[in-house]
Amino acid sequence: MRHRVFIAVNLPEDVKRKLSDYQSKWQELPGKWTKKENLHLTLVFLGYLIDEEVAEVCKIAKGVAVKHSPFSITLNKVCYGPPGKMPPRMIWVQGEKSKELANLKDDLENSLMEDIRSALSVKGGGRDFSPHLTLARIRQWEFRRIEPEDRPEVDENISLSFNVNSIEVMESVLKKGGPEYIVLESAEFKS
Repeated sequence: MRHRVFIAVNLPEDVKRKLSDYQSKWQELPGKWTKKENLHLTLVFLGYLIDEEVAEVCKIAKGVAVKHSPFSITLNKVCYGPPGKMPPRMIWVQGEKSKELANLKDDLENSLMEDIRSALSVKGGGRDFSPHLTLARIRQWEFRRIEPEDRPEVDENISLSFNVNSIEVMESVLKKGGPEYIVLESAEFKS
């Protein structure tokens, strides 16, 4: 069986709740809004893996996690994304660049590339990684139909900080009502 797998940082419930409140500000925008329970920060997307590869990814994630200490992430802006794309593809939340997060992402990618040859989605080189998460995927053809002067401005500074104590190996199960994310393995950082 094949599983659609990624490694992510899950958000605390209070942060998810606050972010879902921002979604209600721009409900008139044509898009598919991310369900509150699905809000997360993707570190590495691996694509479709077989059972044996999933087991190896879980083992690698645990091995990487124990080499890292807890750290915090600050989310600081809600905006169109990616920056400079018009029409925009998403409404997303940007975070401050974090040396700890970039090191964690690099460590994961390097470990995965060494051990899982079939994980072709792993790119490596996350040094300039800017954390971001998707609040909505914009339906571009509908967005183009809105006159430029009538398009809402999505550019709001925020300040949401949270501690990161683990990473999760997640499976994305695609369903009619949208994806369902299942935690396959939670890998705790060293204490």
